[in-house]
Amino acid sequence: MILEKISNSQQYISHHLNHLQLDLRTLKIIKPGTISSHYWVLNIDSIVFSLVLGSFFLILFYIIGKKITLGIPSKLQTAIELIFEFISANVKNMYQGNNSLIAPLSLTVFVWVFLMNLMDLVPIDFIPFCSEKMFNLPAMRIVPSADINITLSMSLGVFVLILFYSIKIKGFIGFFKELTLQPFNHPVFFIFNFILEFVSLLSKPVSLGLRLFGNMYAGEMIFILIAGLLPWWSQCFLNVPWAIFHILIITLQAFIFMVLTIVYLSMASQSHES
Repeated sequence: MILEKISNSQQYISHHLNHLQLDLRTLKIIKPGTISSHYWVLNIDSIVFSLVLGSFFLILFYIIGKKITLGIPSKLQTAIELIFEFISANVKNMYQGNNSLIAPLSLTVFVWVFLMNLMDLVPIDFIPFCSEKMFNLPAMRIVPSADINITLSMSLGVFVLILFYSIKIKGFIGFFKELTLQPFNHPVFFIFNFILEFVSLLSKPVSLGLRLFGNMYAGEMIFILIAGLLPWWSQCFLNVPWAIFHILIITLQAFIFMVLTIVYLSMASQSHES
């Protein structure tokens, strides 16, 4: 077995940083450590865990929504109601406009990202060991938000909504004027304004995705380093405090991703008169 053959810390850390990858050209699993020379590769583990967690979120909220009561609520219903009120309050404070999509989108983004981040608290060897024993899989990473492909894909979806509402509310001409007549409202600065605003526009999805990826990758890396470099009997003295502190990080990162989504869409929905 692969985990049993690991003889030193370097191999251990390297193994846990490998994704379960599928070569779309041959439809075969890529061996860990193999460098792909093309782009037709999927990180199967990140995609599967993202879909499973998203489905869990939808099913759970659907079931609770069907069983909601006006009497004494259950603990789970109370928790979900608190999340709803929290999201609603933030949307009302930050989004200037009336859009029925923003609140559900914000709720989905917050809970989905939180669940993906929460996978970082699962013991680092548990699921890779189980997947290897039961399915003979060579690698398995279980934190989708520590995969840059997942975070940039989510931010790309937000970027598409930014463009959609910018053009829908301002019109194509208004959106083009916003790119070319700000911040300097003079034809002489047409090219300068366009370059400045275009870079600013592209930086939104890039920064949104990289911020989440960087923080979650760093958190996952610390767990791997603790497990790979320290003897088993001393790991709990660092793992437990870091896990407790990491609960704050995973919640904060989900909140930041949601807040920036609301702010960017609010900015896209504001019409500027030139």
